Amino acid sequence: MYTHIVGTGSAVPQRVITNDDLAKMVDTSDEWIFSHTGIRQRHVVGPEENASTLGCEAARRALEDAGISPEEIGTIIVTSTTPDYAVYPSTACIIQGMLGAKNAAAFDLAAACPGFVYGLTVAKGLMQIDNRPVLVISTEVMSRTINWSDRNTCCLFGDGAGAVVLKNSDQPGGLGFHLVGADGTGYLAIHREGGVRTEETAREKPGDLKMDGRSVFNFAVRSFCDIIAKSMEHYGWSEKDLTWIVPHQANVRIIDAAVKRINVPVEKFYVNIDRFANTSSASIPIALDEMAKKGLLRRGNRLIFAAFGAGLVYGGVAVEWTK
Repeated sequence: MYTHIVGTGSAVPQRVITNDDLAKMVDTSDEWIFSHTGIRQRHVVGPEENASTLGCEAARRALEDAGISPEEIGTIIVTSTTPDYAVYPSTACIIQGMLGAKNAAAFDLAAACPGFVYGLTVAKGLMQIDNRPVLVISTEVMSRTINWSDRNTCCLFGDGAGAVVLKNSDQPGGLGFHLVGADGTGYLAIHREGGVRTEETAREKPGDLKMDGRSVFNFAVRSFCDIIAKSMEHYGWSEKDLTWIVPHQANVRIIDAAVKRINVPVEKFYVNIDRFANTSSASIPIALDEMAKKGLLRRGNRLIFAAFGAGLVYGGVAVEWTK
């Protein structure tokens, strides 16, 4: 039994904040931000938008693309670092109700920026037991976690959601080799205070996102290279056999550094960070949906999804496109 991506969808807020807009808020410029990150603009939620509204819209579009009704879904997996509620209920349950997917189990999965890859991996395992289609939704409102007066972080993130519908069939292809892992010794490299770790943090408002840029950069480049190299080694692929690498859209400098260390040309990396910034776990499914809508994906194409994030965690999955 093979697990295939049969539908994609995405949703981003209408509001756009450009680098020039940020230059009016903090000491920065379009030239500085773009040269250091590759970002030109980011989408930011309005007052009535949140992770569940964006995720629901992305899911609706993925279901429509797949030609599958909400009632047919067996499980909904939502990945998010910015859920509607800090602890419970899960954002997956909220979206399940909004969609009317009354027959679906629903749960959130916390794996930071590689959440989408982790979600695919978990979904594939579940579908060996329950053959019904699965929705994997990654939805983020990063703009509500950052300090807009901190020029080092406020330029990096954007909001959005992406979703895929997975379905089993006897046709070869679909989700293949996967690699997921973690280095918990670096858990403070990206973090946000809050939660019930102590009595004090349980009573305090969550803090702003904090990041050790150098540690994250080194971990990210190493993770990208390992995921790509091991995926290609598993199948015996050369760079000519690989159609696309769809990386987590964190920083174009990370992608450029990885390109210099592996034998894959930069043209095979799909990059849209200039228009969406870093949307955490939503970045890969947003990019994938954009690629599908642009007609860049063909049956038989070989792709590698690669991501890293807070934890520190990393994840990758190889995909043979069959849609």
